[in-house]
Amino acid sequence: MISDETIERVREAADIVQIIGEHVNLKRSGADFRGPCPFHQGTHRNFSVSPKKGIYYCFVCHEGGDVFTFLQKRLGMEWPAAVRLVADRVGIEVREVETRTQEKDAREPFWELNAAAAAYFRDMLWDENLGKPARDYLALRRVSREVADRFGLGYAPRDLDAMREHLNALGYPDARLAEAGLLVTREETNEQRPRFRNRLIFPIHDASGHHVGFGGRLLGPGEPKYLNSADSPIFSKSRLLYGLNWAKHAIRREDRVVVVEGYFDAVRLWSAGLEPVVAPLGTALTEQQAALLGRYTRTAFLLYDSDRAGLKATFRAGDELLRHGFAVQVVTLPEGEDPDSFVDTHGADALREQLDRSVDVFERKVQLLDRAGWFGDLSRKRRALDRLLPTIRATADALTRDMYLTRASDAAGVAKDLLAREVDAATGAASGRTRYAGPPARRDAREAPPSTEEPSRPRTRDRRTRDRRNRARGESAERELVRVMVHERGEVDGLAERVDPAEFRNAELREIFQTLVQLGDGATIEDVSSALTPAAVEEMQALLEEPEALVDIRRTIDDSLAALRVREMETRLAEIDRLLPLAAGEEKDVLIVEKIKLRRDVQALGGQGFRHFGKSRS
Repeated sequence: MISDETIERVREAADIVQIIGEHVNLKRSGADFRGPCPFHQGTHRNFSVSPKKGIYYCFVCHEGGDVFTFLQKRLGMEWPAAVRLVADRVGIEVREVETRTQEKDAREPFWELNAAAAAYFRDMLWDENLGKPARDYLALRRVSREVADRFGLGYAPRDLDAMREHLNALGYPDARLAEAGLLVTREETNEQRPRFRNRLIFPIHDASGHHVGFGGRLLGPGEPKYLNSADSPIFSKSRLLYGLNWAKHAIRREDRVVVVEGYFDAVRLWSAGLEPVVAPLGTALTEQQAALLGRYTRTAFLLYDSDRAGLKATFRAGDELLRHGFAVQVVTLPEGEDPDSFVDTHGADALREQLDRSVDVFERKVQLLDRAGWFGDLSRKRRALDRLLPTIRATADALTRDMYLTRASDAAGVAKDLLAREVDAATGAASGRTRYAGPPARRDAREAPPSTEEPSRPRTRDRRTRDRRNRARGESAERELVRVMVHERGEVDGLAERVDPAEFRNAELREIFQTLVQLGDGATIEDVSSALTPAAVEEMQALLEEPEALVDIRRTIDDSLAALRVREMETRLAEIDRLLPLAAGEEKDVLIVEKIKLRRDVQALGGQGFRHFGKSRS
């Protein structure tokens, strides 16, 4: 027998349009899809599939049901086989037991424990003197008892033992509390203590309504202001959305979702009657969260704070949603307002008016750049396009992408086909791997200056190959310089004077370089390792295991420094190539002169022998 929970998870994850579309020629009709009925062999499009409701229905023969009943009736499958087939398609494991009484979801004990903890936090908030700071804070935020109870808000006191003793008395041992993330162990003392202390608690549920974790808002000084449950068998903050359990039906009904930044924003909007609202768990919207929303709608409104950080989060979330085929709108509140304060002050109707005045996420980007004067001169125009192009590349819908290209072309005064080629070139480069391809062929000294005309496709491929080679050399150069510093500590001070840490693009190598410089040549390997992150320690260990790779230290240093300089110059050359199509008159002449000089400098460094460097010694 398959559990109801498993069946619901499979049904929620299934793409009913895709599965039925393998048997019926479906075409979009508004929010639904229509096609000829496969059951009475109809020829008209009387057969409807609703992705929002997860059902199909024929208006002639009245056949209807969900994805499982379709497979049963269409393919003659038994119920369990239909569930297993769909589960296999969506990657959910289906386990069966002899009888329902023997079946128990492995996550159920964690759900029960978190529900018990949520009840404890709620009691602490309202029934104990310890909860007064949290009650005062809710009063300050104008959150009523009714609203707080609706969303199960609670309070985690400072006390180190109260929660543990309460849950122990209910039969939950410390080991289970630690596994669920309610207790954490201090490394220095090996002491277990509550993860949440002196925090207003927001229970977090999965889409089915199970208690899976908590978010805590600190009520006194300290950091972090917001703290979520640690990852556990039932909690992963990148895969959950706060409030989806309450909002999912409204999202399907209205065919839109409003994404806000924080817990209070969501609570305020729900309490004001705006239901299709969710919030990420204190992080940027993730790929998994966007995919989760895609099960309910393909229209998203981003309602973030209006400050600089809020705008950054808005466009980051917008790009992720565009990658998943969403239509994305941005809601802009008056300066200094956030969703919580705006609804509290102006009411829900005023916010609905703001939703009605929302603009497309790409149009909002263009507006901000235009108002700041970024399209006014050549250099800033290039940088403006650099901010627009990633959003175009992220857009999965072909028609929307074409409209974005047209808008960017109009705003910047740049040919649309040129922008399209740059988008396609970058997309292709991102999908491939970078490999070292050996040294570039030596140019003839009598070679003519580089052309300023738009390069042909073969020339573009040559440039990309050259760029890949120089990037590979640069990466190897970073590794060789750090290898020298690890094995020959007397070289640390000299290299510190000749290399800027900002030149390192590999984060682990940069960290090792900076740590060696800070600690000096007298520090032991143990001293250095203790100051590094685990990833950097692993990288340094690999360097320590290869002392034989150092043959000629002086030449290794010289070739490595030359490779870094070439990479820096090639980066500037690539920037010039991107600016030239936008330049005219004197600006273009200045760029051409700089390009010729840089190309000669690159050739001169190549002639010194660094071309022999770059074959990985690792």
